[in-house]
Amino acid sequence: KLKVTIPGILPLPYVVVREVLKRHNGESWVFEESVIPSLRGIGELKFQTPALERGTYTFANTDIISQDIFGLVEHKGTFLSEGQFQVLPRAIYVPRWQLYERRSRLSGPQTSVIQSRRETTQINGVRDYVYGDRLTRIHWNATAKTGSWKSKEFEHESIPKTILVLDGSTSAYMNTNQFELAVSVTASLLGFGIRERIGIGLCCLDKTTKVFAPVEGAAERQKMIQYLIDLNAEGRGPLISRLEKGYRMFPKGSYFVLISPQRGQPVLDALRWADSRGMTASHIHVRNSAEINSGNDWIDVLRTRGITGYGINSLQELPSVLGGEG
Repeated sequence: KLKVTIPGILPLPYVVVREVLKRHNGESWVFEESVIPSLRGIGELKFQTPALERGTYTFANTDIISQDIFGLVEHKGTFLSEGQFQVLPRAIYVPRWQLYERRSRLSGPQTSVIQSRRETTQINGVRDYVYGDRLTRIHWNATAKTGSWKSKEFEHESIPKTILVLDGSTSAYMNTNQFELAVSVTASLLGFGIRERIGIGLCCLDKTTKVFAPVEGAAERQKMIQYLIDLNAEGRGPLISRLEKGYRMFPKGSYFVLISPQRGQPVLDALRWADSRGMTASHIHVRNSAEINSGNDWIDVLRTRGITGYGINSLQELPSVLGGEG
């Protein structure tokens, strides 16, 4: 919404307002509408933007153009009405991830590591009493202070940390939509980590190598989401050489999840690199439209080497594929 006040004594029949909206990658949109000012020279205009992709958007200079009723004389004024907003990456709800299952489908019913984590003896806080809690669990001091029954809250067994590695190689993606899918997959998995209180970190192999250490806090996870907003797939060079730049931030014993459209030797080298540093490697293969029928061949290659692989054609199928249903 833009409100303009036009100086002067004589009222104008109408003015043309031209607004330019720029995206962080250089794309721009021009909005041009006419508005009829009031007798006091005040007018208001509302712009409706199209569905915008993730990114940072900034309003550039605004032009105000007026003409006489015959269109012979034109006056133009320009001013800067500063404004900026961001559009977050698309994401989808992921209810479960087979990576965290204790047993595979072949060995019988699955038990979620997340849901079945045993409690430790370390007290983590106080919660409301739940019918059936043992006397040894009652927090007597908290009960006396509040006047209502309180129980001890214990920490749960830790599960392996996870680091998501987003491949931002400029030559790896066939088109913009394929890279947007990779970013959306990453954002969806970060959301899964927040809900399930899993320590998930992020490594972006883009123009520079940026690594966020695995954390459970929502505030740190939000920084990772914010970082995804302005990525443009500008990375160059082998995956391993870029991974080496941030290897100190990769926890030993963690899950290493490569999100990449690449396959073949470059991916195997990266997964082997992770394995040599004590991490459990897996690959989420982000496919393009030409690989829908042939993409499963690569997943089979990974399985023969004992590596978990997932093939993703669209964001909508991510929950079923990660849950073992796709």
